[in-house]
Amino acid sequence: MGVTVDVHEVFKYPFEQVVASFLRKYPNPMDKNVISVKTVEERKESRSPAFGQVNILKVPNIQLEEESWFNPQERNMAIRSHCLTWTQYASMKEESVFRESMENPNWTEFIQKGRISITGAGFLNCVLENFASTFLRQGVQKGIRIMEMLLKEQCGAPLAE
Repeated sequence: MGVTVDVHEVFKYPFEQVVASFLRKYPNPMDKNVISVKTVEERKESRSPAFGQVNILKVPNIQLEEESWFNPQERNMAIRSHCLTWTQYASMKEESVFRESMENPNWTEFIQKGRISITGAGFLNCVLENFASTFLRQGVQKGIRIMEMLLKEQCGAPLAE
């Protein structure tokens, strides 16, 4: 079965500034759950995988893998991530895109779709998936707040229409 979380946010900052802030977002004192991020490989021509470790619900060393594709000419960046821990019990996948806003070329759209599926808990799967969905939504909102704080600190006030 599984649950899906969809997010659409517009940052009133240019694409390049938003992407730069995203790449510097973690680790951050505002989110003590992310304890490290390690770039495994960086290639200029196509995609760059990264590896992160987070603490969720006081459980250490939950590992995530993330790949990103950055296209400065088209002003977009796509990101795909999934959880490497607990794969026998659950799967968590996210796909995100940063792109120039159609409303204003000096703004950046952020679109994210996440899916969580729990297996092996019988009738409790749905209950656990709903809990995980709430946790994921809160994490996304926290990530957006961190991005807005970093953008404001590094770039000043958001751009007006």
